[in-house]
Amino acid sequence: MDFLDLSISTAIIGFSVGFLVGLTGIGGGSLMTPIMILFLGIRPSIAVGTDLIFGAITKVFGSFIHFRQKTVNLNIVFYMALGSIPSSLLGVQLISIIKKTYGSFVDTFVMKTLGITLIIVAITIVLRVIFPSAQSRTDENVIKTFSIRKKLLTVLLGAVVGFLVGLTSVGSGSLIVPVLLGLFPRLSSKNIVGTDVFHAALLVSVAGLAHLHGGNVQLPLVFSLLVGSLPGVYLGSKMNMKVPEKVLRPILASMLMLTGLKLI
Repeated sequence: MDFLDLSISTAIIGFSVGFLVGLTGIGGGSLMTPIMILFLGIRPSIAVGTDLIFGAITKVFGSFIHFRQKTVNLNIVFYMALGSIPSSLLGVQLISIIKKTYGSFVDTFVMKTLGITLIIVAITIVLRVIFPSAQSRTDENVIKTFSIRKKLLTVLLGAVVGFLVGLTSVGSGSLIVPVLLGLFPRLSSKNIVGTDVFHAALLVSVAGLAHLHGGNVQLPLVFSLLVGSLPGVYLGSKMNMKVPEKVLRPILASMLMLTGLKLI
């Protein structure tokens, strides 16, 4: 596949994934990275780094909007980042160590880890459909203090997800949101989303830059993905209310489950 064909294919994939993200809210990393590996033949380690830089650019814009709308809880972001930022760098460093020590085995390792992570994400999507969050969540924008137990759990959550994001680019939103819904029942859904997007912007930016430094990013692919994904997200967001979530999410979960099993 020459550069022009690859760019066109990547733009089409970017549009398709952007459309699904706008339609369902499912994280782009859960869809973009495996598609680049399975359909474009991109090396897994390169697909992860490229997707993280792509995700960083899109999430920074989203986080700015949420911050201006005052739907970001900076206290929760701080404790999540306390765990996620260092652990994401550990994940990237692990890839570098495996690459230097075992060479091409790094791609097999990343692909298997990605497959397992996708299966976990698929399970969380199904659970969110079966056990939806309570509709009576408050509109309280700021939780100024919370217990030491919740602080420790938030740091631990961040550490686990950050490590997975550094390794696979998957999980910054799809794994964090369900846990935040349970940890902070007084926080409204819009603030859960805003807090997650703001934290994800920090996390994927750091992990993406680390991958860029490690030579795991193809910048031309990032540009092609952006060209396709931005109109895709816009169109998907416009159609969001027309497709029943309880129908679409299980279908996506099944796709992610099958993809995860294929990668394993």
